[in-house]
Amino acid sequence: MRVFVVGDYRTGTGPANVTKEYLLRFPGNTARLISTSKLLRAMEIIIKMPFCRVVLISGYSRQNILTLKWARMLNKPCAYLMHGCVEHENAINDRVDETMNLVERRTMEMSDAIYAVSGRFASWLKTNYPEYSDKISAAVNGVDTSLFDNTDIKADMPGRDKNLILTIGGGMPRKKIKHICAAVDLINRKAGGTGLKLVVIGDKGRDDEVIGSYPFVENLGLVDADTTVALYRKASLFVQNSCFETFGLAPMEALVNGCSVLMSKEVGAIELFRKLEDKDIIDNWYDDAEIALKIEALLKKGNAARLALSFDKESVSWEKRTVELWRKLQDLLTEKG
Repeated sequence: MRVFVVGDYRTGTGPANVTKEYLLRFPGNTARLISTSKLLRAMEIIIKMPFCRVVLISGYSRQNILTLKWARMLNKPCAYLMHGCVEHENAINDRVDETMNLVERRTMEMSDAIYAVSGRFASWLKTNYPEYSDKISAAVNGVDTSLFDNTDIKADMPGRDKNLILTIGGGMPRKKIKHICAAVDLINRKAGGTGLKLVVIGDKGRDDEVIGSYPFVENLGLVDADTTVALYRKASLFVQNSCFETFGLAPMEALVNGCSVLMSKEVGAIELFRKLEDKDIIDNWYDDAEIALKIEALLKKGNAARLALSFDKESVSWEKRTVELWRKLQDLLTEKG
C-alpha cells in the first residue's frame, strides 16, 4: 500500500511536527509534498496522486479541497487527520472567518474518514458535527517517550524558582491565561504580597491587555525553543488552562524537564496518564478560586515525578501510533477500495 501524505511537515507548528513524525516512520516510498510554492504543490497533488493507493490529509489547508476533488475523480480513499477545529477555535479567539469555516466543513464532508488527534477530541467532534459522526474516530498523537528516560532533570534541581509559574499561549483567549492571572492574584493577595510570579510566553492576542495589567506577570511574547526549555527547568509549576485543547504537548515538555503540571480537563493529552489526582486537573477553567487552590496544592507538593511514572509510555510511542494509523489506512482502503 502506497500512501500520499498531503500536509505541512516543515514549519515546526504542532500539526507539522505530528506529520513529520509519521513521515519518518512510514515506508520509504510514501509520497509527500516537496514544494513550498502553492502552484507547484497543486501540480504535485495532480501528478503524484495517481501513483498512490490511499491519501492522508494532515491539517487544515485550502489545498485540501483540490486534493479531495482529485481523489474522488481517481477513486482514491482519503482520510483527514484533524489536529484542531478551525471554526470553533477562531470563534473562541474572536477571529471568525467564514471562508476558513467553509473549507474546513467541506474537507470534513468530502473525506472518507476523519481521524481526531485525541479520544476526547473525537467525542467532541461527534457531538458538535453529528452529520459526520459515522466517519470520525481517534488517531491519538504519539509522544517521544525517550524524553522520559532522562533522570538528570529533577523537580528540585538547582536553579528552580519555587515561586515561579509558567504558562504558554500568550494573549490567545482559548488558553484562558487571564484566569491563571486572577488565580495567582488571589494567592498573592491572601499572602499579603506579590510572592508568586507568572511568566507568559506565546503570540499576541485579545487578552494581552488584561494579562499585562497584573504586576507579577512577565509576558515575554514569542521565544525560541532554548528559552522555553530554560523556563521549564526554572519554573516550579506549568499551568495549561485551555477551554479547548485537542491534544497539547506543552505539559509533556514541562514534565520531562522536571516541572510540575496543572491542566484543565479540556486538554486532550490527559488521556495519556494512567492515574491522575483531583489536584492535577482544573475542572472549571473559568473558576479562579479552584485554580488558585490547585496551584497552592501543587506548589506545596509537586506532581512531576508522580505524573512521569503514571505516563503510559508503552502505548503512546510514535512507533506504536504509526502502526495504529497505518492499520486504519489499510482498513479504509479495504472498505473503500
